[in-house]
Amino acid sequence: MEQPSGFVAQGESGLVCKLKKSLYGLKQSPRAWFGRFSEVVLSFGLSRCGNDHSFFYKQSRGGKLFLIVYVDDIIITGDDLVGIAELKAYLQQQFQTKDLGKLKYFLGIEVAQSQKGVVLSQRKYVLDLLTETGMLGSKPLDSPMEQGVKLVADGGEILNNPERYRRLVGKLNYLTVTRPDIAFPVSVVSQFLSSPRTSHWDAVIRILRYLKKAPGKGILYQNHGHNKVEGFSDADWAGSPDDRRSTTGYCTLVGGNLVSWKSKKQSVVARSSAESEYRAMAQVTCELVWIRQLLTELGFKDLVPMTLWCDNKAAVHIASNPVFHERTKHIEVDCHFIREKLQNGVILPSHVRTSEQLADIFTKSLGNGRIEHICNKLGMINIYAPA
Repeated sequence: MEQPSGFVAQGESGLVCKLKKSLYGLKQSPRAWFGRFSEVVLSFGLSRCGNDHSFFYKQSRGGKLFLIVYVDDIIITGDDLVGIAELKAYLQQQFQTKDLGKLKYFLGIEVAQSQKGVVLSQRKYVLDLLTETGMLGSKPLDSPMEQGVKLVADGGEILNNPERYRRLVGKLNYLTVTRPDIAFPVSVVSQFLSSPRTSHWDAVIRILRYLKKAPGKGILYQNHGHNKVEGFSDADWAGSPDDRRSTTGYCTLVGGNLVSWKSKKQSVVARSSAESEYRAMAQVTCELVWIRQLLTELGFKDLVPMTLWCDNKAAVHIASNPVFHERTKHIEVDCHFIREKLQNGVILPSHVRTSEQLADIFTKSLGNGRIEHICNKLGMINIYAPA
């Protein structure tokens, strides 16, 4: 912060400024802004969600009102139309706000609404990314990663411009918000940011060529007539050639709609496939518990036990078997955690055939046919495809 021109300190030297208002660029400015915004919406009568502090809600006789904020971008929705109008007017009194109307674009995410449901996609983001990298005229591919290929840390020569690799991988990470079909390959190339090599760059280029095939692909959210919560967990045992750690992959669905997913390498080495699968089950159990708490706070009632699907019978049996033995002693904490949720009627571990395992796409590279099958099950469609 520079001293204003023309200002001359009177008296003692070494004086400092007393900050009365937070400024852009200072570390405490986002906190100060969110604190001020929270005071305003809470004074209107909204309640802050205990499971997501950027989410506010209000339930009254007129209906439900929901508000979610990201810095200074706000989404307001609900069935209380009168309350929504009053909230907009109240915010305009407190801040300089601009009503953009019906939600169509938010933080790079395109929202298309129709009688069939709502589709979230990032078509413009993909096209801008392809244009920036010069891949707009490239030949499209059917899969984001070559099937059966394992990337290693020392594969190929070191890149001359690693910063370009890191910047591109970072943009691909944000694209996984609406493209779960590239979550696994992006997770893999993200493991080599410190010292990227030519083989890693080739893998990134392949992801871009896959995106070229259907840049407008997104996720469809529609009413399936129920509010059932279920999760699919999978693991690729010792899938990393460098350290032999396994990869956890899971996805959760609410009312038949995909709401969250993850592909991440496990933090420890699993001694068996059952152990790696069980650690993945513990991860998705945490996610399911959080979703249940969120839905309960928002007023959803009569939630039945959440089904946790796993294609490893040994892991399912460990969850249901109260006897500990040598194979499970070192993962006893995870065992107790899952079993507690099972005994409380929160989750219901069940076996699913590998051919119907939706989390398979988050743990390994697959062929085109398998990718299309899982994407259809997850509700992914391309509204820009020719009819």
